[in-house]
Amino acid sequence: MKPKLFESLMQRDGGEFKEHVENLRHKANVHPFLKRYCEVGVREGLFCDSVGALGRLHDTLVQAAYPEMIGRSIITVMPTSEAMERFPLESDAVAYRYAEGSATRLGGKKNATVDVYTNVLADASEEWTREFLEDATWNVMDSMVEKVGRALGEEETDAVLALYGAVEDSDLAGGAPIDQGTAAMNWNGLVKLHDAVRGENWRPTVLAVNETQLHQLLSDDKFIHAQYLPSEQTNLEQGSIGNILGMRVCASTLVPNGTAYAIDTRVASVMLLRRDITVDDWEDIKNGKYGVRATTRFGVGILRSNAIAKMVNISNSLT
Repeated sequence: MKPKLFESLMQRDGGEFKEHVENLRHKANVHPFLKRYCEVGVREGLFCDSVGALGRLHDTLVQAAYPEMIGRSIITVMPTSEAMERFPLESDAVAYRYAEGSATRLGGKKNATVDVYTNVLADASEEWTREFLEDATWNVMDSMVEKVGRALGEEETDAVLALYGAVEDSDLAGGAPIDQGTAAMNWNGLVKLHDAVRGENWRPTVLAVNETQLHQLLSDDKFIHAQYLPSEQTNLEQGSIGNILGMRVCASTLVPNGTAYAIDTRVASVMLLRRDITVDDWEDIKNGKYGVRATTRFGVGILRSNAIAKMVNISNSLT
């Protein structure tokens, strides 16, 4: 039985994705890693055919990647089939997606546009020798696929955080970063971040912090009491532990230690997802190296920089 995620993609996107899988299926007969992965999986009764094995390969990689992809939680994600999307901006309204042939809602004088190109390729790969593959067990191969997925998730998140880090200080909410004066992140710091975005007539939806700042907040009684939430509203694996001041809390070690962001993701920025996580094979026959690669193709852009509040100079230790 094919994994549910893989099966859903095959049914929903019967064109490009199905063609990609058929190519992998053909290569599974000759590519050392794919061949070994399918053979072992079928032999151990995990799958009935190579397509089912490739479905597990895809699902394993995706499931390992997504916990690291907090970048998708702190930005608006829009699937697209275009190489570029144009977002018209106006002084008193948010940006609405624009594409050729579609209706665009505008209210007031248009004074700027932002073009976002899907020219960013994130990829992660792992290599093995033919001898290693000949002896590799199922557990070893499965764990290596997970490793590739985690690496891809981190790379994509780095790209989103770099987008926010590149915003000029004077363009941020409040006209400058908020200096915490080497103090630990606390309730007062959260209120300052929230107020900076509200002062621009936006409403912050996400708080992005480093794990150290999250632990600092967990030492603050006000924060602890605000987090008594039902278990279904928490996801520690994703780094999301609920809402505070209307902001979903997303924590990752990839956020620079000592820095925090409050973001109105509805209007601040956008990620155009041209191609979601895809599994590819690669080989270096001359050097006897083989492996798999995970890739995504996307583009990111800032739409409203004053919907982003940034706090710096936070204590980078728990004391």
